[in-house]
Amino acid sequence: MLLNFHNPTIGRLAQTAEFGIERESLRVTADGALAQTTHPFVGKPAITRDFCENQVEMISDVFTDPDEMNRQLGSLLDEIDETLAKNNELLWAFSNPPRFSSEDEIPVAAFHGRQRGKSEYRRYLAKKYGKTKMLFSGIHLNISFTEGLLHAAFEESGTAVYTDFKNDFYLRLAKRLTQYAWLAVFLTAASPVADASLGIESNVYSSIRCSAYGYWNDFTPILDYADLKKYIGSIARYIINGDLKAASELYYPVRLKPRGANSLESLLQNGVNHLELRVLDVNPLTRTGIFTEDVRFMQLLLLYLSGLPDVDFDAERQKQAIADVKAAAVSDNTEIKQRAKETLKEIGRFTALYFPDYQPVVDYQINKLTDGNSYAEIVSRKFSEDYMAKGLALARAYQRGEQNV
Repeated sequence: MLLNFHNPTIGRLAQTAEFGIERESLRVTADGALAQTTHPFVGKPAITRDFCENQVEMISDVFTDPDEMNRQLGSLLDEIDETLAKNNELLWAFSNPPRFSSEDEIPVAAFHGRQRGKSEYRRYLAKKYGKTKMLFSGIHLNISFTEGLLHAAFEESGTAVYTDFKNDFYLRLAKRLTQYAWLAVFLTAASPVADASLGIESNVYSSIRCSAYGYWNDFTPILDYADLKKYIGSIARYIINGDLKAASELYYPVRLKPRGANSLESLLQNGVNHLELRVLDVNPLTRTGIFTEDVRFMQLLLLYLSGLPDVDFDAERQKQAIADVKAAAVSDNTEIKQRAKETLKEIGRFTALYFPDYQPVVDYQINKLTDGNSYAEIVSRKFSEDYMAKGLALARAYQRGEQNV
């Protein structure tokens, strides 16, 4: 157990967490083609792009209130939509891309000057994995607990050095979150429908980007969670052996992140600052791409996992965790649905005992288990027919400022 919720101070402090979001989308023309113009937001740290030039990535500040975080995403979208409207462009609202004819329509992000190495790295990724995978858009949710909570837990732990406690805390939590990443996929999958040009049949997967067709390494990484130095060393060995070009090529459901620059050197020197959950789809049912109810549930999930005993996250368990994520991305997976039902019951019991005010957060997720109520099923009903036409209509509605469909 990482957190003793019987301690009233810990129980009180645990109700506050810190959140940040990175949300990806694609720029399209008025007729739904991938935009071929250059990135129009150069010099804006909060509005950038990652892999391809026709992508937009929004990066939020850190908030303790998910509603405030979503409001900032809305403000960033206002700025983005105003600029795109002048160029007769739109922001695609789905994790899956619009229609495209060839990979020639997917330009690698063009970075210049001191950043030109970022373009070289992306050309390497394009050659290794293919450009098409660059078109999948997703949401990375960054979560951390407050320093007040961690200090209170540290005082109970008997650990001599706070930074050692904090690093070990997040390492152990990352193990558990990776084991339960399948649940996050199951509950937030919202990309079952795709254009035929993607070459993947619609409605076979609830989340194509989290399925075997998504961005995965061509091997299953096995990481060492014994301590932070060994964890970093296990990633570095893949780089030294040539399996990975850089740590950012580790396509894993959960990453341990330092504050500031994301590198193994910074992680070793500065320690763990937060966890990055990388398996959330862009939800087309809301303009910002994510409902605050799901952000709150991810906080509650971390609290639940913090109350579980430590686990030996050996190679077999790590392989199973990755397999579970891919399985949760398959539509109509009755085994995964039953596991989700049982797990939500356990989380509900935990919530009733320690955080009863959070019961509506659990109920919101349980409601998705009713046939027809999952995001993927709703998206399928709304967009399976005329994906492109309806996708363009949705993009125009969101550009006008509408919030939900």
